[in-house]
Amino acid sequence: MKVLELIVQNKQEAMEAEKLGAHRLELVSAMKEGGLTPSYGTIKQVIESVNIPVQIMVRPHSYHFSYTKDDFNVICEDIDMITKLGSNRIVFGAIHKDGTVNEEMLSEIIVKFPTIDITFHRAFDEVVSQEAAYYTLLKYKQHVKRILTSGGESNCVKGKDKLAKLVKLSHDQDDGPIIMPGSGLSPDNIAYIHETVNAEQYHFGSAVRIESSFANGFSKDAVDQVLNNLF
Repeated sequence: MKVLELIVQNKQEAMEAEKLGAHRLELVSAMKEGGLTPSYGTIKQVIESVNIPVQIMVRPHSYHFSYTKDDFNVICEDIDMITKLGSNRIVFGAIHKDGTVNEEMLSEIIVKFPTIDITFHRAFDEVVSQEAAYYTLLKYKQHVKRILTSGGESNCVKGKDKLAKLVKLSHDQDDGPIIMPGSGLSPDNIAYIHETVNAEQYHFGSAVRIESSFANGFSKDAVDQVLNNLF
């Protein structure tokens, strides 16, 4: 089953995205910083206002993905808050400075929050080997359900061939993390990219908004075009 995931920033956008046909949402704040953890109030409002799944960004700052112990304590406090609000869905990624997945942080989160559902985010695009990183995350497939990536490139157009290989790799596994292309996808290029990549899930941000800006709401025409090209 194909899934369209849309980025939202608040309750109004979440309700609009659901109405337009999104299957899942990624809730973030501070899109100018690439997406950070939303506030308690925003998370509460959004998860209470929609019926579709909401993955909540857990990212304490935008400087890098190799977190300190203090950073990690903040991350765990935020996940604790999310679970107390009744959600178990997060978007999270941590890597070491050498470009490998930080398994210690990942496994500690899973121990602390055993029902957690994780999208490993685009920290995956900064690892030294995406294939090796995929096999690392495969060990945590009960909790790492999907990987958001542009194939290690700046966008999915440049990364489409690498994405195709990653999608094939994921299909060869038994219930391994799904590869979800994101970054640089648009209503105009999704059919072309899907033809090469053949993913089941796609992640869209500003390209489905009025004037392609997070300052504006969704463009119904843009969302319709994406849905028509994928379904």
